[in-house]
This record gives sequence, structure tokens and C-alpha cells, in this order.
Amino acid sequence: MDKNICYFIKPEKHTKKELIKTLNENPQIKFVSLAGVDLIGHETDEKIPISLFLKNIDVFLEKTAVQTDGSSVYLPEIATLNDAKLDMKVDLDVNWFVDYNYDNIDEETNLPIGTLKIPVFLVHDREAVCSRYILKKAVSYFESELLKLIKENKEQFKEFGISSKDIEKIEITSATELEFWVKTPEYERNLEELTSSQELHEQYWAKTRAEVRSALEKTLIEMEKYGFHPEMGHKEVGGVKAKLNQDGSLSGIMEQLEIDWKYDEAIQTADNEMFIKNIIREIFRQNGMDVTFLAKPIPGVAGSGEHTHFGVIAKLKDGRSLNLFTPAKKHFLSKIGYGALMGILKNYEIINPFITSSNEAFKRLKKGFEAPICIATSLGKDFDTPSRNRTILIGLIRDEENPSATHFELRSPNPHTNTYLCIASCLMAMLDGINYAISNNVDEDNLLRELSKEYGEDANYLEKNRVYRTENNIFDDFTDEEREKMFGKVPSNVYENIKSFDEQREKLEVLFNGDVFSSKIVDSYRIAIIDKWLTELEYRIIPNFMKDIRNFRILHDINTSNELDILNWAEIDRLRNEIMKDSVNEKSLFTQIKVAIENRDLNLVSELQNEIYFKMEYLKSLYGRYKMNLLDI
Repeated sequence: MDKNICYFIKPEKHTKKELIKTLNENPQIKFVSLAGVDLIGHETDEKIPISLFLKNIDVFLEKTAVQTDGSSVYLPEIATLNDAKLDMKVDLDVNWFVDYNYDNIDEETNLPIGTLKIPVFLVHDREAVCSRYILKKAVSYFESELLKLIKENKEQFKEFGISSKDIEKIEITSATELEFWVKTPEYERNLEELTSSQELHEQYWAKTRAEVRSALEKTLIEMEKYGFHPEMGHKEVGGVKAKLNQDGSLSGIMEQLEIDWKYDEAIQTADNEMFIKNIIREIFRQNGMDVTFLAKPIPGVAGSGEHTHFGVIAKLKDGRSLNLFTPAKKHFLSKIGYGALMGILKNYEIINPFITSSNEAFKRLKKGFEAPICIATSLGKDFDTPSRNRTILIGLIRDEENPSATHFELRSPNPHTNTYLCIASCLMAMLDGINYAISNNVDEDNLLRELSKEYGEDANYLEKNRVYRTENNIFDDFTDEEREKMFGKVPSNVYENIKSFDEQREKLEVLFNGDVFSSKIVDSYRIAIIDKWLTELEYRIIPNFMKDIRNFRILHDINTSNELDILNWAEIDRLRNEIMKDSVNEKSLFTQIKVAIENRDLNLVSELQNEIYFKMEYLKSLYGRYKMNLLDI
């Protein structure tokens, strides 16, 4: 393949002259696709012939590239049936990637046919209403407000040896770590196999083999071509050893993998992740494997996270870069760093709905699987000992030998988290905390003292009856009651989470600063997430539970069974009927939740979902014990 093939076009090349030159030099690029991202993370995709793009290039670059009726995106109460027109405005400030179809080779060039994906903003009634633009506004507002704080409080920054006049630009850096499962289509492995392999750590960072190895290597090589700078690909904790066929291929593949790549500016980070997922899907498909980015595809086994990293850099006019989280003196963090961390912790209840927004995501956030369940941080036992506490929500990552590496790792996101809105909401919360720290001239010692406060201890910014920092194991060192008292009640499902928008109105105002988010955007997002929650419950989760229950059949033989088998089955059958089967006098839990969904009784739906999940988990556990006690099945 031609080494000069075009994989991406940098922002400085987004001029009419340069684009015409690049596209003429790459005749294998046959199409353009305008990629907008709605509020629940869906990306638009279409095929516009490259000839049409070149013919109307001035319109594409300077005006409205394309208009759509809004049916391809989900923006409830915004793009409505009677007012659905959306404009797509091209984003000239990020990389444009070329998506190659290796299954379709151009006859003239003998190269795969490419589609130039151009990121766009979705505009309704002259107002941008998409995830990409919200992040763009958040970054711009954060950078300008932080620069203003530095300028207005110059005495506080003398220890850094700089003033606002020395700063060329404030830059948000971010990165994500992507975990996912791959498997042979239509092949399921035994849950006991997966559980025992996980407990023994047989797969974690083990050697990849055959098709999995080839696909992983091809993915990393492809990422290099696009300038993503992959840093690592490896097996994660989930999975089992595949079965070797006579021809040397593998069957029964079911493995969890992780791929990491270099950080970038915030909006580019989110764009990169969106495109890398497509690379992964296609390459593993070409190698005969399905890919799932679900947060918890297999109950009882490790879910897939997408840890998201944040840093704040001052680009100086002399060419140097200064990490604004790194302290100028012996401390865990600078004032800006402490303030940013406190801002996320204080306001996390109104960040979480943008991060944990699906039924699948809540399956992952359970104690015992290294997924965070409490709003807490860990800094390290002392200034010289960096923390690696994997039980907390957000960690401080630092390297004493590389001060410029100081940043935060948010551990709650999953591969289906809308990274644009995740970063945007975190930036707004961080700025709130930074403003408290700088505007009130709170020094590092007092910021650390407040962050490390005990339950019931008064604080100026953080809440009195909360604990925000622990160096302990949150899963093992606290009871359920202690965790809830100290770190706050953990939402159990989508509705309990989204209710924070109503119950935490004061915190929600943080998102509205600078008009980054608006009431219209938050309300549209709320409706979208609730509709998605109810639809998944009614048409996916309940039907799947029904299949499970119908598969729980009586297995014992009257001649070989004993009293325990009979009692076990009686309890299983009782639960099956309670959950699924109506009687003349009583409705099953499934019928009750369907009626509640139809009546839009959201509180009742939430309560019934929690009850159904609990009883289904108990039923599956009970059926497993029942089977294990049978000699002949």
C-alpha cells in the first residue's frame, strides 16, 4: 500500500486550496461524511460524493454544510417534529480523519475506498445544540476564566515565577483508556469458567494469541497511521483461554482487552476516541470477532471502564509548558489542583448523570470489581508516596521524577459514556473549585485540610456531613452503612441518578456558568436519558429476564433427588412465578413495571427495577446452587 496515503488532515490544511490539493492527490477518497454528535453520544454518518463536496467547497467551509430534518439525531424538545431542521457547521479546528473501507478496493488506485469524516456542530434555530459544541464552549470558558483569575490574583502565582503576561494559552489536556470485550460470534463460555479465571488473574496482561494477537497488533499499527500515538494494548482481567483448532486457529474466544493512547486537547481527545472505536470494531470483525463496548456485557464478571484523565497546562510565550496542577513547593497539588479536585468531588452528583447514563453502566458500578462506588479521592499517604488506590472515584496521578505528569484520573466512565459531556461537566465543576481556592486566597495547607476533613467537620466549600478523601480500601474497610453515611448515597439506577438535576439545583447552576450548558440542553438530555432507560427496560432487559426464567427448568429426578433438591426447586419456582407469572388475584413484578412504564410513574419504575434486579440475581444464584447439587443432569 502507498505509504503516502492520506489518513488525516490537520487544521492548518483546512483551506480551500489545501483541501483541493489533498483530495486530488488521493483519488481513493470518494466520499465525505459530516460527523455530528447528539446529546446521548450518537454520531451522524452519511456518504456525500467527493465531487459534490469539491463543487460546493465554499459553502461547506464557510456556511451551512448540510441541513437535515433532525431524524438522524436525538435532541428531544429541541429538534421536534414541527421544528426539526438542523444545520451542520463544519469544525475547522480539529483533525479530519479518513475512514477506509478495506472490503471495498478502488479499481483505479488499488487502494481501499476512503470517506473523509468532517466533524460538525449541530445547530438548531441558530444555536449549537450538540455535545461537541458544549465541550468547545466549556474549554473556551474554562481557559478564559482561569487566565482571568491568574491575572487578577497575580500575587498568588509569584511562586511559579510567571505572570499572566507570560502565558500564551491555557490548555486542557485529556486522555481515555478504552476497555472492551471480544468474542467468537454465537459462542458463549461458562460463567464459572470466566469467574474462576478472573479470580486467578489468568488473563490479566497475559500473552495474546492467534486471531486476537493479530487483530490487536493491526489495531495499534492502524492507530499509528492516524497519528494517535498508541501507548499500549494488553489483556484485561476478564476472559478465558480460547480453544485451539486443528488448523491452528482459535474458537471459543472471549477476552477483555484494553488500548491506551497519548493525551490530546480536550475536544480532539473525544473525537479520537470516537474514531478509534470504529477502527477496533472493523479490524476485529475482519479477524472474525465481535466487539462490545458495553459497560457490563457479562454479569458477575469484570465490566469495561474508560478511565478519563485531565490535566491543565499553561503554554508560555517562551515555548515552555507549565503544569498548573504541580505544586511549586512540597505538596500534593498546587492551589489550582486542589481547587479543581474539590470542585469535581463537591459537584459530582450533577456530573454523574453525564457519565453513568445507562442500565448497563450501573451493572458495572458494584463493589468488588475495581469500579468506583463512592465520591472520594486518594492523594497518597504522604507527599513522597504517590497513591495507587483503585477503589476511589478520582485519583491523583503524579510522578516525583516528572512533575509535568501530574493529572487526575476519573475512574467512573465506561466506553458508552459521552466523553464530550463528561469532560465538559468536569471542567465546569473544576472551575467552580478553582474559583473558590483562588478568589478566597486559600493556601495549600488549608485546602488539603478541608479536602481531608472528617465527617461532621465544618468546611468553607465542601459539605459538612461528607468525607472526601480516604487512603483506605473503600470496598473492604467500610461497611455499607459507613460508606453511605460518609460518602453519600450511591444511585442504583438511571432514574435515581438523573434526579440529581432536580435535587441538587444549587450545584446544577455550576453547569450554567458562561452559558456552557443551558436549561434547554439539560432538559433535553434528561428526557433522552429517561426515554432510553424506559425503552431498554421494557424491550431489552425484561424480555431477556423472561428468557432466563424460562430456561430455569426442573432438573432433578425423583429417584436420585433428596429433600434439599425439592426445597431448592420449590423456592426457585416460587420466585419464577412472583417475578414473571400473573394470577387472577396478583400481578407479577414484570407486569407491574410494564404498567408503571405505561403510566410514566418513574418513581415506581425505579423501585420495581431495583426489586427485580435483586430478585433476579438471587434467583440465578439459587438455580446455580440447585444445579450443583444434582448428580445426573
